[in-house]
Amino acid sequence: MTHEPLNSEPLLNVEGLTKTFPVCQGLLERWQGKPAKAVRALTDVNLSVQRGETLGLVGESGCGKSTLARCLVRLHQADKGSVRYAGQEVLLLQGDALRQYHRRVQMIFQDPFSSLNPRMTVGQALREVLTVHQLRPKAQHNERVHELLNLVGLPAEAAGRLPHEFSGGQRQRIGIARALALEPECIVADELVSALDVSVQAQVVNLLLELQEKLHLTVLFVAHDLRLVRHLSHRVAVMYLGRVVEIAATQDLFEQPAHPYTQALLAAAPLLEPGQRAEVPALTGELPSPLNVPSGCPFRTRCPHAFDRCVTERPELSEIRPLQQVACHLYDPVDQEVRLPVGVG
Repeated sequence: MTHEPLNSEPLLNVEGLTKTFPVCQGLLERWQGKPAKAVRALTDVNLSVQRGETLGLVGESGCGKSTLARCLVRLHQADKGSVRYAGQEVLLLQGDALRQYHRRVQMIFQDPFSSLNPRMTVGQALREVLTVHQLRPKAQHNERVHELLNLVGLPAEAAGRLPHEFSGGQRQRIGIARALALEPECIVADELVSALDVSVQAQVVNLLLELQEKLHLTVLFVAHDLRLVRHLSHRVAVMYLGRVVEIAATQDLFEQPAHPYTQALLAAAPLLEPGQRAEVPALTGELPSPLNVPSGCPFRTRCPHAFDRCVTERPELSEIRPLQQVACHLYDPVDQEVRLPVGVG
């Protein structure tokens, strides 16, 4: 996707978002007085989402993508930082204000079956949303249920069936319909299609594109499949060990990846450009533990271009080209000296 977002002002703006999860100590560790450990899931995450755009969020498993998504919808409470939605600080919302935010920002999960009541028909589940949030008069509920099913490409008779009677792709459509019942402005899609067959993935992704166009939705699309992200997103943010290491327009990121980690991800992705061979070697080594994040640049232990500064100083996001930001010392923002990795030009 290459068309421009609908608005130049961010609808969602994240600054310095940090989240850790404490690790339970064993009896022996407590007796020995060892300090408590914590998983550093997110560290000083900064990004924004424009109104009407789709921002793809990619990275290896364990990089913090899903934790970030859950912090944005307050399923996890961030330790510090700021999440502003339409100028309102989300992390401070309580009561009715928080409920209104949840109406405006809805999350769709990887496995909708686990969040559907197996004893309720699809129609009952959708009517429950309409009733709890008082979105429509009761007399209009059946009509609205049929509208929602039609929106996601399911027949009206699906309203009378139970969740186990549907395929995985159909259940994901039901999850989308339930989110749309609240008439949201923004959708956070967490690994929306990763559990589906490839042919079904394309159908659900195309449905999301149609719904975004028709309903003017803003979408944060969390995924590890770069092909889907390229097809769906206006911009892409790349995460590594709880940090955003690169943000760029989709075309720029795929044609001119700047961060060595982004280059390695693209090199490892199959069939992005059939017939072409990667100029950058794929990733080597294992992802470091979030319990023990390397000093300086967290990617330095796997980076073929690491040098002394990478060990001691953490790189910050800085703009190296219009609308392309990268956190890497190879692009020094102080003196504009650029030490380009192989494959970047």
